[in-house]
This record gives sequence, C-alpha cells and structure tokens, in this order.
Amino acid sequence: MSLSVDDVLAAHGVQVRPLHQVISLLRTDWRDLGELVRVSTAPRRSVEDVLNALGDDLERNESRLRLAPAAREKYARFEARDRKSDPDLLKTITSYVENVPAPLAALDHVQATPETVLNRALWLDERYDLDTAKLLFLGDHDLTSLAVRALRPDADLTVVDLDDRVLSYIDELSERSIRTLHTDLRVGLPPSVTGRMDLVFSDPPYTPEGMGLFAARGVQALAEPSDGRLLLAYGYSPRHPALGAQVQRALATLGLTFEAILPDFNRYFGAQAIGSAADLYVCQPTAKSKKNRGGKGKAAIYTHGPQSVESAGAAKPSLLDKLHEIATEGGLALESRPVDWSVSGPEGDAVAMDLSADPGPWLLRTLLGTNARRLALLVPNSHPDLTNAEAQGALNRLVGAKYKLRLLRSTPDNRHAIVVADAVEHQEELLTRAHARLANVSLDVPPELTDARLIDLPRHRLAELLTS
Repeated sequence: MSLSVDDVLAAHGVQVRPLHQVISLLRTDWRDLGELVRVSTAPRRSVEDVLNALGDDLERNESRLRLAPAAREKYARFEARDRKSDPDLLKTITSYVENVPAPLAALDHVQATPETVLNRALWLDERYDLDTAKLLFLGDHDLTSLAVRALRPDADLTVVDLDDRVLSYIDELSERSIRTLHTDLRVGLPPSVTGRMDLVFSDPPYTPEGMGLFAARGVQALAEPSDGRLLLAYGYSPRHPALGAQVQRALATLGLTFEAILPDFNRYFGAQAIGSAADLYVCQPTAKSKKNRGGKGKAAIYTHGPQSVESAGAAKPSLLDKLHEIATEGGLALESRPVDWSVSGPEGDAVAMDLSADPGPWLLRTLLGTNARRLALLVPNSHPDLTNAEAQGALNRLVGAKYKLRLLRSTPDNRHAIVVADAVEHQEELLTRAHARLANVSLDVPPELTDARLIDLPRHRLAELLTS
C-alpha cells in the first residue's frame, strides 16, 4: 500500500521544505528527476517517495514529469510563499527592539539589530515548515519569536527565559499567542517542553560552558533529536581561534553535526570584541546526542557578573556560618542544599541556601520550589526583591500564603542580606505543590497553563494566578 503525499511529507519533519519545492516545480512545467533534485536540494530517494505518492496525479513523458493540469489546484498550498509580503515588517520589529527591557550584562545580553531579527524569521520560514513545526526559543531578549509571530501568525512558538521582564514583554506584544515559561537552564527545562519540540533557536552565552549547556538543553527539548534541528548563534574573534575551536569541540561532544555555519549572519549593537557579528550554526543531533542531554549545568556560564566563568563562586565560609546560625534558631535541624528548584525534594526542617550569585529570579523560585519549616537564603543586599518597600511587598504577596518573611538587610555584611522564610500555619496547597501540573492542583487554571507547573510560570502570570 503506497503512502499518501501528506504521509511522505510528515515523515520528513522540519526538513520538508525541499519536498514542497518539488511539488511546486511539478505544478509549473515538465521536469526531469535530476532537475527536481538539483533545484530542491532534496535527496533523490526523498524525491522518488514524493513522485510515487503523487500516483495518478503525475503525468510522464519519457523522462519528464509534471502534475496533471486538472490536479494542480489540489496542490496549490505548496506554491512558494512571498517572504517579503509585508513592507512594514521591519518597522514593526524595530519598534519592538527599541522598547525591549534594558540588556542585563550579568546575563550576557547584547541586542541583535532589527534587520538580524527579521532575517532570522525569514530564514527559518524559508528553511522549515513553520505551519507544522513546534519552535522553542531558549532565551529571547532579541525578540526573534515576535518576528516569527509577525511573519507566521499561526506558528507554534514557545519561549523559555530566565529574565521575567522579557517574558512579560513578549506576552504583552504577542497577546499571549506565544507560550512563555520561566527557567534557568542550569537547573533544567520545564517538563512541558522537554521532548516535544521540532526546532530550537538560541543565542547563548558565548563561553564554552554556556554554549554547551544551551545546546544540551536544546537537544533535550527535541521530540526526536536526529529529526530536529538546533539553531545557535555564536561568534568569536579571529584573533582568538582557539576559543572557537573550544566551543565547536563542546558541541561535537554532544553529538551535534554542523549541517551549516552561516558566517556573520547575526549583527549586534555592541559585542565589538567579536566585530559585532556572530555566525549561525545549524546543528543536526545524532544518536549520540540522546545520551548527553540531561543533568545539571555549571553555575558559571557567562562572561560578566557573579556567574561568569571567572567568578569566585560560593560565598565565604564566615557568611555561610551566619546563615546557618540564623537557619537553626530555635533548635531546628539544618539541611544545606545547592541552588535548585527543579524538584521539591524531601521536606526539610531548616534549609539553608547560598543565593549570593542570584541574578534576580532565584529568590522567588526557591521560595516557591522548596518546602521546609524554615528557609534561610543568602542573597545580594541589592537584590531587586529587597531594594524598596514596593518590591518587598510584591514578594510578600506572592508567597505570603506559604511563608512569613523576615528580610535581614546588610546581614551578615553590607554586601549581603538574609531572607528568612518561616512556614505559615495553613499553607495554600497550590504553593506547596509547585512542581505538579497545574491541572492536577487547581481547576481554575487558564487552558494554556494546564500542562505547566507553578514553578515554571513567568512572574506576571504567577501574580495573576496567586492573587486572583
């Protein structure tokens, strides 16, 4: 029994665009097999599969082939699309970029130009079938997801990011047509995107550690790694080729093959050390990739700030001693844990964590994701949740049904603070089950959030859910 055209196309996943071109060519004129392969760049075997599936809709004249005139309208959906049909698209994307939240040096944010953002969307749409593919962005301060949404309104898009400001901005401009989730990739991917994607796009930190971690998470997100594609921006100075070699080795170690490297594809405002440009790596995972896509990532993956690869790491022992002393007040038994909110773990008596390298989001996620009688958390004294009464009040409103907070500013020294969280008597169940699917905890959840966990929601969505 021969396969239908749709079955043949579906079997090629995200790499189906060349086969669309085969059908488009057959709609317009007589073609021979060599021309179909050469123009579409599809492998001969794949072209033959399409020809067989077309069956009686295909006319043959010796070695030449075409779609029968009566059947051409049936395949009109495969006609090449106008990639530049909207002359105002660049203006729209420029307005998005002009108002994006300010870059954070600690997260290695360097803004791509609007032209680059648009070119990414156009290239993705030309190369892959965005009408059927599930596309994930690992971090998106550049707003490439919004460009794809403007180009393809029906595309299935998801953004995961550490920066809640970016998630809120994308949510607002896309009118929630782009799914947004919070994560720190060093901790892990949200389960609702793991193993479900066809394409992953990312512009990671350009350290070997950062590139390796983001690539591993990208492979982890793919439904079938060898059928999916991982698109990575990466740049290095030609004055330091050893750094480029180091990153490429890290990617090769993950079992990624370089299907293409498009030179200087990405241009930036800044990043002058690498010529304000970066290549686009098109990576196809191999069978080896499946074995290298789990586990935790190193904390130091950035080039700047407290989580840079040159940072000092953990807080001084004297600071941790004071943290532990406060945690155990009243005779509570101490348990120290690394920063990790990916799983709830056993309930603790007194849990202490060193969050002194927190870029901002860790504090709230740790409070949500850890169940204990008391939490004692060492954070920077300048932490955004502590800087003023408004910020402190917002944090209390989010977790007040789970913990009563004491904010000990300038303790143990003037560069740090300790947040003490004591469990309230009657805790809100939703807050104590932050790692469960929301559909399993509450009936009053928006449909688009049912597969998500509380711990994965952007901060603005958390506030809506917890204060409604």
